Amino acid sequence: MKRLTDLEREAALSAIPEWQYAAERGGLIHRRFVLRDFTEAFAFMTQIALHAEKSDHHPEWRNVYNRVDITLTTHDAGGLSQRDIALAQQIDRIHAHLGTGTQAQVHTRQT
Repeated sequence: MKRLTDLEREAALSAIPEWQYAAERGGLIHRRFVLRDFTEAFAFMTQIALHAEKSDHHPEWRNVYNRVDITLTTHDAGGLSQRDIALAQQIDRIHAHLGTGTQAQVHTRQT
């Protein structure tokens, strides 16, 4: 898997506007999801885990109660790849199917 070029990255990011790009570690994307409660956050993570295992591409994530922070990068490519974009799109689809009471927020990092 190859790292996305600047042009490829810009085009790909337009398809996942809630995800934020950071140049660190060769390029990565991240997003914070805020769900109703811990049970919903855990169910969300479980659905992502099942998809990630099938696709053999795993997120970096952190969960605190109802928040799930997800970072995607492809270590083998040395940065952001099409695999990250595809997983982000799948995560967005999973999130969209959770129900109307769920809110998502963009995760912004303090540097």
